[in-house]
Amino acid sequence: MKHITTKVTILLICFYGCLHAQEQNNNYIEFNDRKNTVHGVYLGIGLGYGTIKKADTYTIDFKIAYVANQQFEVGFEAVSFYSDQNTQGLSENDRDLVGIYGGLHLEPILFGKSKFNLSFPLLVGGGAIGLLRENFNNTYIDDTDWKAVFVVEPGISVLYNISRYIQLEAGIKHRFTSRVNFQPEHAVTRVNGFTTGIGLKVGVFNMGRNRYKQNKNL
Repeated sequence: MKHITTKVTILLICFYGCLHAQEQNNNYIEFNDRKNTVHGVYLGIGLGYGTIKKADTYTIDFKIAYVANQQFEVGFEAVSFYSDQNTQGLSENDRDLVGIYGGLHLEPILFGKSKFNLSFPLLVGGGAIGLLRENFNNTYIDDTDWKAVFVVEPGISVLYNISRYIQLEAGIKHRFTSRVNFQPEHAVTRVNGFTTGIGLKVGVFNMGRNRYKQNKNL
């Protein structure tokens, strides 16, 4: 009889422990305690407007990047631009500026778990700047008009997460470049300037969601 009483007591203690554990985890279905790390990857496109030497300048950019835990982006960005300089050269042709540059894209992100994020994008790279010749007959760029240029472009952006697949961004950047020399045909020696823009990112921003611990209320 004593052995039976002891066994019943042990069973009751185990049963109470199971009930207590279930009460503590009633909000989750938990398979293990592995910590979750969120990964992401996306393709982005953006449009911008700014000035070079007070002339209207239009940009379009493309990005591909990896997003680490919704806190930091690293990838590649390419930018092309057209600047309506309306500057006359020696041959009386219109001299507008065109260019393309690209390089390493880095972007720290604040408030990455929220709907709205604040980020600080940075592009470091290089490219080429050219003179667009316009006359009554045609529009063209001579091979000799291209000049190599080094570019650093920091900025600040506000991001809005529509879903885990789509993100909108709006921000302002400032382009710093090395010196170019188009003289005597063109007075611009650097293509520095501010650019404001909007963009769209499409991808998966939290592909590493924890499949091992799910909130039953979601």
